[in-house]
Amino acid sequence: MLWYKGAFYSAPVYDIVHIVDRVGGGDSFGAGLIYGLRTYGEDVQKALDFAVAASCLKHSILGDFNLVSVDEVEKLMSGDASGRVSR
Repeated sequence: MLWYKGAFYSAPVYDIVHIVDRVGGGDSFGAGLIYGLRTYGEDVQKALDFAVAASCLKHSILGDFNLVSVDEVEKLMSGDASGRVSR
């Protein structure tokens, strides 16, 4: 959820079945939100959706760093929750 310039935004809920590592999930959200706000301009909903999807994907990676690409995050944002990550 995000409160921005007097408006409230909420993002989709993802069901993460197999969490590999929770470390870095919050950092991935914060970094994703900054990236989203800078990339998508005034589309705050899309920026929040990017942040949540980035954080969700981070839970599938061992270690501190979120090693997913922007394309992988945007694929999850578009509704492809198949879990197939192409690298």
